[in-house]
Amino acid sequence: MSRYFLFALLIGLAVFAGCEPEVTEPPSDTPFSATPYNLVIPPFFPPMDIPADNPLTVEGVELGRYLFWEKNLSADGTQSCGSCHLPEHGFSDPNRFSAGITGALGTRQSMALVNLGWAYNYFWDGRAHTLEEQVIEPITNPIEMNNTWDNALNALRQNPLYPSLFEAAYGTPDITQNRAAKAMASFLRTMISANSKFDQERAGTYTFSPLEGTGFNLFQEEGGINSNTGLPWGGGDCFHCHGIAGMQMGDYLMHNNGLDAEYSADPGRAGVTGNPLDSGKFKTPTLRNIELTAPYMHDGRFQTLNEVIAHYNTGGLVSTTSDPFMEAAGGGLFLDELDQMALIAFLKTLTDTSFLNNPAFSDPH
Repeated sequence: MSRYFLFALLIGLAVFAGCEPEVTEPPSDTPFSATPYNLVIPPFFPPMDIPADNPLTVEGVELGRYLFWEKNLSADGTQSCGSCHLPEHGFSDPNRFSAGITGALGTRQSMALVNLGWAYNYFWDGRAHTLEEQVIEPITNPIEMNNTWDNALNALRQNPLYPSLFEAAYGTPDITQNRAAKAMASFLRTMISANSKFDQERAGTYTFSPLEGTGFNLFQEEGGINSNTGLPWGGGDCFHCHGIAGMQMGDYLMHNNGLDAEYSADPGRAGVTGNPLDSGKFKTPTLRNIELTAPYMHDGRFQTLNEVIAHYNTGGLVSTTSDPFMEAAGGGLFLDELDQMALIAFLKTLTDTSFLNNPAFSDPH
């Protein structure tokens, strides 16, 4: 064999070796050894859109549960996410404004946490687009947990519980912000409420009382004045923003529901977009468990459901950004006292006590 042939052979082998596929480790946040979580989609609910880079796993959800109730995510170790989202209040806060660890009060009411896997545009002004984004902010918010993520992660690393929980969920004990956010988002996606009287009625296992049935019909009917006849439609006009399609009882979109004539104190969505046409627009919350989530509206101005119904019955205040669905704005719905009682009776059928008392959502610490 000539030295030239040998040299050519070696070059050929080197080239062939260079064409071999590169062996890479799976991404560190891929739960390659975790157990897939069996998410049961309730009847009449649409599929849940779960991010491809954050599949639900048993271990990830359990880690998220621990983190949701972990007080050491706050700067002084006194507050967790669960501190402002109490199960007995539909995972919301009974106070108009929640107090952070410094005693400072927020300016908006803590939204109820329920069926978030079907929601979007998180926070009242929709500034977070995913649950993974949403869970990051409260830790660093100066009027909430007032911490840094570096400090929060160091606190987790010093707790002997967490390295093993992170390893079970993600394959290594590395504790990172990205992993923590994914785990908490996964936990929140499992917080599904679908066993209220309303759900049972839809499934044919419960029959509305006459008052509840009247309320449901009013909920589904147009309100305000019929422009063709000049007479009241007679309905509650609720379904436009809180329709039953998909069983969400809220469209999660941004609406100006006539609370004020101008919105300089809190511009709502306009504070995010900078667009004056978004002034006074806030995210529509779900009505599920609404009986327990007082006070109501973005600023908690209404203490009772009676006050809420009374607001819509007046038609609300007209402004330049009033929602087209506020068809009775400036006029009213013409609901009598019995109609209002019926609407409230229906709203109470959305209470799901099995969701509130589910041990899978309770504090594991």
